[in-house]
Amino acid sequence: MDRLGYTAMTAASRTMSALGVRANNLANVNTPGFRADMERAETVDVQGYGYDSRHLALPQNSGVNMTAGTMAATGRDLDFAIRGEGMIALQDGNGEAYTRQGNMLVDEQGRLTINGRQVLGEGGPIVLPEYDSVAIGNDGTVSIMPRGDFVMAEVDRIKLVDAPAADLVKNQAGLLVRKDGQPAEPRDDVRLVSGHLETSNVSAIDQLTATMSLNRLFETQVKMMKAAEDLSEAGTRLIRG
Repeated sequence: MDRLGYTAMTAASRTMSALGVRANNLANVNTPGFRADMERAETVDVQGYGYDSRHLALPQNSGVNMTAGTMAATGRDLDFAIRGEGMIALQDGNGEAYTRQGNMLVDEQGRLTINGRQVLGEGGPIVLPEYDSVAIGNDGTVSIMPRGDFVMAEVDRIKLVDAPAADLVKNQAGLLVRKDGQPAEPRDDVRLVSGHLETSNVSAIDQLTATMSLNRLFETQVKMMKAAEDLSEAGTRLIRG
């Protein structure tokens, strides 16, 4: 009976973890550039004498669904979507992180940023000198018209990268990073589309359907735990005579 109870308990714990992943996906269904999380777990043997037949479902760092979302026109010059595969490199502490959200801003210090993090170029974080206008090409080339001048000058090129989905995880800020902590390789064939943002790739219908299924599964697992308790009490009464 204890094995039944333990199996139901660890299954219910794993189901709760899966529900948390689905809830986070649903919360970000309207977040531009959001990549859906995929829940997963692995079986771990429980250590200790007498626990040879016990196994624990241990949640793992969720995988990331890198399927592209749709492009939504915004008309804003510094909004960019990525056509096809690829990511924009951002400075994250002493390392790099990556995003598909291309809502760029230039702060008061001339730094090109996305959600407060500096956009990386070939020479490091991109900082713009004083300018009258700024333009970013579809290959990530950043050009400005210097203050009082009439000729566009190239400043830097945004670091555009790509990496297999299997090599990526999300950090605590929700940005993509490589599992091995190494920077991703730049790609010359990644292209930006100006005046657009990529929508989230979360399907609300799929997530709601999965949530309903997980809720029913959790209810079944709770009933199994109650059944294990009832069987244990019945066995105790038999022993007592």
